[in-house]
Amino acid sequence: ENVLLVIDESNRADLAKVLGEAIYGLEPYEDRTIQLPYDFGGEIGQELVFPDNLHILGTMNTADRSIAILDVAIRRRFAFLNMWPQVEVVEEKGNEMTKEAYQKLLSIFINYASEDSFDLMPGHSYFIAHEDVDAASQMQTNLIPLLKEYLAQGYVANFADAIHAYIQEIEQL
Repeated sequence: ENVLLVIDESNRADLAKVLGEAIYGLEPYEDRTIQLPYDFGGEIGQELVFPDNLHILGTMNTADRSIAILDVAIRRRFAFLNMWPQVEVVEEKGNEMTKEAYQKLLSIFINYASEDSFDLMPGHSYFIAHEDVDAASQMQTNLIPLLKEYLAQGYVANFADAIHAYIQEIEQL
């Protein structure tokens, strides 16, 4: 049976330090046995074995600019796949207001963002309409502070005017 280990927000920790010697067990296509520096006794002893049925999925938020880049030794042991905000999720779980707000913000990012700042496009979760929450206040308390932080940090400086106009429009909802 396959086993999946999920490491959420993997770029929030220094994985090289967290994993220590275990990093060698992640080497693809090689022996996944590690000789440990200490004898832990029992079934483990001095040997750690990563079984072939162990799969590791790590998530990371590329928009979080306060976090360092992954260690090269860690990076080469994983495959990477960018996941962009999903318009289908907004279409299915948004309401007319959030769908329109999503499309407008996406359009701003498509038209003005550099390749580096395009990673900052807020995800679809900001535009899901929850039945028990007013969508306008949800965007005003979650999305707008994020966009204001982008402005304060200078992350969207080359299209700040468009972001300011968008913020004003959402604040008036």
